[in-house]
Amino acid sequence: MALDRGTLAMLIDGVRRFVENECVPLEREIAEQDKVPDSLIAQMRQLGLFGFAIPQEYGGLGLDMEEEVLLVFELSKTSPAIRSVVGTNNGIGAQALVLAGTREQKERYLPPLAAGETIGSFALTEPEAGSDAASVRTMAVQSGD
Repeated sequence: MALDRGTLAMLIDGVRRFVENECVPLEREIAEQDKVPDSLIAQMRQLGLFGFAIPQEYGGLGLDMEEEVLLVFELSKTSPAIRSVVGTNNGIGAQALVLAGTREQKERYLPPLAAGETIGSFALTEPEAGSDAASVRTMAVQSGD
């Protein structure tokens, strides 16, 4: 466990209260506006949710898989958009760097991702492939310098 049981319980309880008191009341607005309000995103930053899977040395919470699942269970009790905002940042937005980035890349990119100052994501689509990564035909070819 990355966190001791007491700290983990406080984190999960805080996220549960955040979801119940702040997120659930805004579900209709989020659905109608197709946007998570900036005020809610600011609260998610304060809770450390943008870096829950990013190592502590880079400003994240450094949760292990079990802790992540417990946290995501709570986030999933409201609009899927809430979980997506921070889940994508922690997952595909940061994990390539965590797992395979150079020290310099990690030091440059992970702290702003963990703080929610930069929000990472993954864009994937082509007319013939949709979002099937195995069917994508676009490629990068180095040309010159």
